[in-house]
Amino acid sequence: MHRVLLDTNVLVAALLSSSGASYALLQAVSTRRLKFVASPAVWLEYEAVLKRDDMRAKHGFSLRDIDGFLRALALWVEPVQLHYFWRPQLRDPGDEMVFEAAVNGRVDALVTHNVKDFFHAAPRFDLTIYTPAQALDLMEKLT
Repeated sequence: MHRVLLDTNVLVAALLSSSGASYALLQAVSTRRLKFVASPAVWLEYEAVLKRDDMRAKHGFSLRDIDGFLRALALWVEPVQLHYFWRPQLRDPGDEMVFEAAVNGRVDALVTHNVKDFFHAAPRFDLTIYTPAQALDLMEKLT
C-alpha cells in the first residue's frame, strides 16, 4: 500500500488524538512512507470541516492553526484531477466526492472510519477500503 486517500474523518481523528492510528498515518505521510492524494473538492471539505466551530471546540485549534496544518499537509499531497464522475454510487451523496477522488486517483486504499459507507460500491471499482488501524497495520507489515 503506497497511495492513499484519507477521508475527512481521518484528519479529524488525527487532530483529536496524537496516539491513534489516524495520527500515525499522517506521520507516515509526512515522512513519505505513504503517498497521500486528494482532489480539490476533498481538500475544500477538509478545510470546511476542520474550521467548523463545533470541530474547533473539540480539537482546540484556532483558524490560524488549521491554516498552518493544511499548508503543511499541502506539501505532501498529490493532487487528483477528476476525469470521470461515477455518481451515484453511494447511499450518502456527501461521500461521492471522496469516492470519485479515490477512484480517479488510482489509490491503493481509501482510508476512513466509515468503511460501511463505501463497502458496497468499492468492489465494482477494485477499490480497497481500510480503517486507519487496518491501514497502519498493513503498512507496518509491508515495511
